[in-house]
Amino acid sequence: MSKLVIKTDPSFETKLANYPDFVRDSLLFLRELVLETAKEIPEIENLEETLKWGEPSFVTKNGSTLRIDWKKKTPNQYQMYFKCTSRLVETFKIVFGERFNYEKNRAIVFKLNQEIPLNELKQCIKATLMYHKVKNDLTLGI
Repeated sequence: MSKLVIKTDPSFETKLANYPDFVRDSLLFLRELVLETAKEIPEIENLEETLKWGEPSFVTKNGSTLRIDWKKKTPNQYQMYFKCTSRLVETFKIVFGERFNYEKNRAIVFKLNQEIPLNELKQCIKATLMYHKVKNDLTLGI
């Protein structure tokens, strides 16, 4: 486990606090999963929690931005977003197939109250947080 330094922008906390009650715990769970995964990666020393495109986002020196969000237009689901020009979601589809629901090449979509395949999702998070170190690996280190 690394000694992770987490820098949290106050607007990140405000955004999380303002989600509707019925989805907030799910997003907080994703946040904890990202933090837990980052702590397990010795190469990650700093993690920034901020807003990007108005969405709670996680940024590391060697990673690709990872975002989480819920949208009013799709109230029964929430998402984990990845940079659409990366190979991340494309690789997740190859490695994990139908274990996840995807939105094109930019997100993993979760239904409310869905059981999440935790081990697989943590591998996706790790590949994202370390993307610039693993992007030349066929399966991104998964």
